[in-house]
Amino acid sequence: MIRRLALLLLAALVIVAGAGPAQATGYRYWSFWDRAGDEWTYATQGPSTARPSDGDVQGFRFSVSEDSGDAAQPRGTADFAAICAKTPAEEGSKRVALVLDFGTASDAPSGETPPAGRTACARVAADATTADALAAVAGPLRYDTNALLCAIAGYPGAGCGEQVSSRKQDPTTTAAPGQKSEQEDDGGPSAGLVTGMAIVAALAAAAAWQSRRRRNADS
Repeated sequence: MIRRLALLLLAALVIVAGAGPAQATGYRYWSFWDRAGDEWTYATQGPSTARPSDGDVQGFRFSVSEDSGDAAQPRGTADFAAICAKTPAEEGSKRVALVLDFGTASDAPSGETPPAGRTACARVAADATTADALAAVAGPLRYDTNALLCAIAGYPGAGCGEQVSSRKQDPTTTAAPGQKSEQEDDGGPSAGLVTGMAIVAALAAAAAWQSRRRRNADS
């Protein structure tokens, strides 16, 4: 019996050791999205090569993510009609609605605060790229030597696609700037850690009781 309890105690210790928040390696960058109706789709081209049509809605979201399947989508529900309501059509040009989501405080580089998200309607030449539309309404932009978009409207002030380690969280439930998401750590022990500690304590008490019982029986 004692041996069995010892094995259970060891298993519980393993649970406690693994009860901390999961760590995932990701990258801090601006992701680029296309929207059709209410659905966002990760763009298959970069903003410097994509050529949207008049009436298109495109979005950018700054966040930490592992890959396109993990990336957080732009927030907000404004459609083309709402974003470009005050920008009439003109012959020889096109209008592109842009949703700019600067992300959350947890995604921001150290020492920086994300600006409030906003929308903009860019009226550009008919053959303009998304990068042209973005430059028209959300400068200054910053790119690295590989033409990776690093900053929109000057945010962030430094860095570009750097690798970071962060706790895995569901991008669909990320809180708005200034708010805490349900997944964000509040500084207290995790539920898994508390549960594991309780199991260890219970098994240790059972082992001690069993040991005393055997000693009393032998005396």
